[in-house]
Amino acid sequence: MMHRTRTRLLVLLLGIALMIGAIPPAYADGGAASGTDDGGIPTLGTVNITDNSYFELRDLNILHDQGGKNVAFTVTIHNNDAADLMFIDYWVHLLTKSGNQISVRMLPKDKDKNRVTPKATMDIGFYATVNEETELSDLVFQFIKWDFSLPSFERKIGEISVPDSYSVVTPAGSSRIVKMNGIPMKTSIKKLLVSKNEKDYNATVIVIMQNVGNKSIAIPAYQFALRTSEGYLYPLDAKNIKDLTINPQVDKEIEMSGTIPIAVQPNDWQLVVVENVADLKMNLGVAYYELPAVSQTDGGDIGKEYNFSTKKGLYTAKVMTFNRLPWEDQDMLTANLVLQNKQSDALPIPALTGYFELDDAVNVEAKLIQTDKIIGLPVGSEANYQFIGKMPYTYTFSKVKLVLQEKESDTVINDLLEFTGSSELMNMPYNNVGETFVSSHLGRSAGYQVRSVQTLQGDTTDTLLAQLEVANLEKRYTGVTRLIAQFKAPDGSIYPAAVTNIQNKVKPGGKALLFVSANVPKGVSPSGMHIIIGEAITEGKLSEKDAVPDGYINASAYWLPQERVAVQANLTKVDLAPYTLTVNHITTWLKLGELKLTFNYELTKDALVETNTEGRKLVFTFDDEKGNKTFTREFDFKDFDGAKPNDGTKDTKIRLGKTDGFEIIETDQDLIFKLETLKTYRLSVYDSFQGQKKLLASQKIDWFTTTD
Repeated sequence: MMHRTRTRLLVLLLGIALMIGAIPPAYADGGAASGTDDGGIPTLGTVNITDNSYFELRDLNILHDQGGKNVAFTVTIHNNDAADLMFIDYWVHLLTKSGNQISVRMLPKDKDKNRVTPKATMDIGFYATVNEETELSDLVFQFIKWDFSLPSFERKIGEISVPDSYSVVTPAGSSRIVKMNGIPMKTSIKKLLVSKNEKDYNATVIVIMQNVGNKSIAIPAYQFALRTSEGYLYPLDAKNIKDLTINPQVDKEIEMSGTIPIAVQPNDWQLVVVENVADLKMNLGVAYYELPAVSQTDGGDIGKEYNFSTKKGLYTAKVMTFNRLPWEDQDMLTANLVLQNKQSDALPIPALTGYFELDDAVNVEAKLIQTDKIIGLPVGSEANYQFIGKMPYTYTFSKVKLVLQEKESDTVINDLLEFTGSSELMNMPYNNVGETFVSSHLGRSAGYQVRSVQTLQGDTTDTLLAQLEVANLEKRYTGVTRLIAQFKAPDGSIYPAAVTNIQNKVKPGGKALLFVSANVPKGVSPSGMHIIIGEAITEGKLSEKDAVPDGYINASAYWLPQERVAVQANLTKVDLAPYTLTVNHITTWLKLGELKLTFNYELTKDALVETNTEGRKLVFTFDDEKGNKTFTREFDFKDFDGAKPNDGTKDTKIRLGKTDGFEIIETDQDLIFKLETLKTYRLSVYDSFQGQKKLLASQKIDWFTTTD
């Protein structure tokens, strides 16, 4: 009896070890192709447990991620017997066809699943990491039952090899069942819409999701991307997916949009659905779809030129874009209108006005915004206008029309032109990581690029802090336009952000570094987020210094780069953009009642970059390894550019340039009596913004020694 109990306990412990991934990963070798059934849930095969019960292997996907590939799959346990089936008595091994074993782990959400009651089924998700060369067709799934009467403690009950013909991609025109929180969702691609300019394709994918289960489904916070034939991935923004719940036997259309460089091939594109598993800090593939041929759009007049005449002359106009943008608890409708003079004489600026019309039924008042600094239209010139209207963010429509009018007098308004667009094509420009968005406007042309993003930890909330670089593309000193910014999460959540203002004008060819910050709930990750940035307006014109914005124009979106989470192991060239700090020759001195930390430092700054350092601090922390001594010193960035004292006293501020023998003195009456326990300490550097900080670098140092 004791022997049976001990054997059962060994089975339990081994099963738990495999479930939580205690075995270190081994990587596979190989190379080939990948697979899926036409519609339904992609299934690779079954392995019998008994005459009636069996394992089913399905939903096998692979995704490139952080220098390797993540494999995800689901095992469905079908218990058709009269007794409970315990998965802890079984396991699945993953091998390559050459025999190399790969470590398999259960997904965190499924780690407690075990008992399958009679006449029931249970899904368990697994994942593994393989190297870049491994393809799905290299893999073999081996199902075993623990058997301690055998030397290997396990008995193979069956295996499934991935065939060369298996493809993860759902063909165009076919559907695919995706289990969302255990409930089947039938998914398919309705159509692909593409427009283009000189730089990019603007793609919109319409996905149909139909709940074919018997319970409501809350759509998970998936991330979506468009994959080109060259293998490049470009993020897509899914609209109105936050808090979306689909009831049984109900279908919804999901609109996704993004920007793809014009240099890539415009055919053989795929939609990739990705799940970010926060507990694992990794991405797993959910589904792949072959995109259909491009659909013809209704209207077709966006970007086309039309003429209209007034008493002042003949003008040419075209609408470049319609956009729907978030604004507080509303949405803004915007239309970007270009007015041209193609005549042989100069023309005055007409008194334009207009309104939006939705689905030929609902009128929305529009305000005209003129931001170009012009007083007329010389021959061959053009001017940019923005029309802005506001509406409830919950309102849906399919067609939008801009009715362009001229206000001839206080009592006479003339209709000039109508421009029609589709709600499916109301997407702002999306800029991929590292791309610069050029805003070309007379007298204030600028280039915008998101340099980095970091999460600053707070007690009750976190702060997302992005660095936005603005380049002056004018030939004169120019002020930085006031901006409005918002972070948008993959689930559609909008987090309004504050943008630092630059007081000084930026020199030609120079740059300004702006900080975009937003408070978010604890644990919210910037992964899969983007920033929406636009030029702030107040009462029909660009916002002045102290004016309260009532909207924004010329919006564009920027996918966020991956957050740098590694902490630098030394204090050399610590990035405090636009500053760089190096600390060396660090040593400690101890005498009765006083600890003195001394070091040399060099602080440099990019001279071409203007920035606003308000609320930003450099923080040093000192931590003895045994807890004998801990202290913190903060240095305000605004002091960096200040002059050193010339009265012979020691400077207590960090300044630009080189300084030797900088001292930080800490009073401590008891530390000298702990001398024998003082072995090592850690000196760390933080970048602090409005009280929340990010650890950048930390160096371990022996007490009373001097570093290089």
